[in-house]
Amino acid sequence: MSDANRVRLTCVEEATLGVTPVTPRMRKARFTGEGLAYRPNFVTSDEIRDDRMNADPTKINETNGGPINGELSYPVDGSPLSSWFQSLFCSTWLNTPSRDNDGVADSVITALTNTTDVATVTTGAAFAVGHLVRFTGFTAPQNNGVFRCTTGSATAPAFLGAGFVAEASPPATARMKTVGLMGASGDITALADGLGSTSLDFTTLGLRVGQWVKIGGAADATTFAFLVTAGAVARRQAWARISAAPTSTKLPLDNLPAGWTTDSGTSKTIQVFFGDQIKNGVDMKTLTFERGFMGQTVPTYIAQRGMVAGEGTFNFTTEDKAKYSFTFSGMSGASSTTSLDASPDAATTNAVMAAAVNVGRIAENGACIGGPNFIQSFQISINNNIRMKNGLDCGEDVGPKDMGMGSFDVTFNAPTYFGSDALLSKLFAGTPTNMNTRIAKNFQAIVFGLPRVTFTDGSPSAGAKNTDVVLPLVGQASADPLTSAHLIVDRLEFYQ
Repeated sequence: MSDANRVRLTCVEEATLGVTPVTPRMRKARFTGEGLAYRPNFVTSDEIRDDRMNADPTKINETNGGPINGELSYPVDGSPLSSWFQSLFCSTWLNTPSRDNDGVADSVITALTNTTDVATVTTGAAFAVGHLVRFTGFTAPQNNGVFRCTTGSATAPAFLGAGFVAEASPPATARMKTVGLMGASGDITALADGLGSTSLDFTTLGLRVGQWVKIGGAADATTFAFLVTAGAVARRQAWARISAAPTSTKLPLDNLPAGWTTDSGTSKTIQVFFGDQIKNGVDMKTLTFERGFMGQTVPTYIAQRGMVAGEGTFNFTTEDKAKYSFTFSGMSGASSTTSLDASPDAATTNAVMAAAVNVGRIAENGACIGGPNFIQSFQISINNNIRMKNGLDCGEDVGPKDMGMGSFDVTFNAPTYFGSDALLSKLFAGTPTNMNTRIAKNFQAIVFGLPRVTFTDGSPSAGAKNTDVVLPLVGQASADPLTSAHLIVDRLEFYQ
């Protein structure tokens, strides 16, 4: 017999719609429930019979799709959740430079040298001078930490001052990931509308318009003096958004935190953390799913190919976990007693995030939504308007022949306590604004940004006595001229 607690869900990205890669590397997905269904469609004959009976049903097609629900955790690069974001956004994560031995020792990161503090790596996106790079999974404890790149390179970056212990063959777990930037002593300054520098070139660091950054590290020496004076809460809230293309000496910022002021950064080695980014695009990203019913004596495996995330929702509700739901539509499928990958990669273990405890900010037009209009919940909904293209061909295949994508529609629901007319007046004015929310846990963060939205509905009412009056705000995203996006998500693998 089958038990829901023994269902294994795995997936892999496809290069061609509906075609599973040869010897695929499947990865286990985390989920709270699924309604994936690969099923045949039958119709009953309309023939009239004098015995009042029917002929055998006729199979006319096969359908493939359904929802996957889960709890939000950091979407590790290459994990199913990360791939589902790409499918929903019809786009690819723009990742900061990294190297990862990914289970094979001495394969991508091939050496760390002492005295010169050089990492020898296979070629890829270059590490630049000023990049903060996090080293994890190395054998020597001294080699694990966050270090500043002092000589940029795609194959032999140096981190002079890191104090590496020589490793001639770094282990399978070794990983290097760019997590931010760091200036030399006194180099980075706080401007009224961003950050300035003298020697560090902001244009070389891969920073993007619309990207969110966390300003300041854990040590006082890496944080502006006014933030240190303001205290722990102010330091945690020191986030901002890149508002224009950086120049060599300036990083323009908006959505600056409360209390932001100018600061010369004297004797400070200021750190700024940033991460990967994805925004809506036009390239269809498809997946192969496999569900294994592992409780059976001989497990049944159902593969579903050409799966696209047509719809998705992200829910942040008070006193609950942050949750998501992706609804997939697909091309073809098959049932077998042989798995596509008998030994899939293990699921990620990043902590589940809570909607209240871990949400650091929900903001409108650059200001946190707070009293007296405290927000009750925030839900973002995405619809790619996927349509299946069925047709006749010269083969015997059943199922859709192709898929079409419509507009990338983004709406949100944000019920707030009706404490003033501040938000209601914006609804009636119909003036475009922006919304964003940040959720973080265990030094990792996800920021959802709606760079241009219009409130489209909401009316306060007294539904019954002994109840709160709520403004059930509804809004819709539109094309933002600054970022060319409806929705942007930043993920920070590490920050302080």
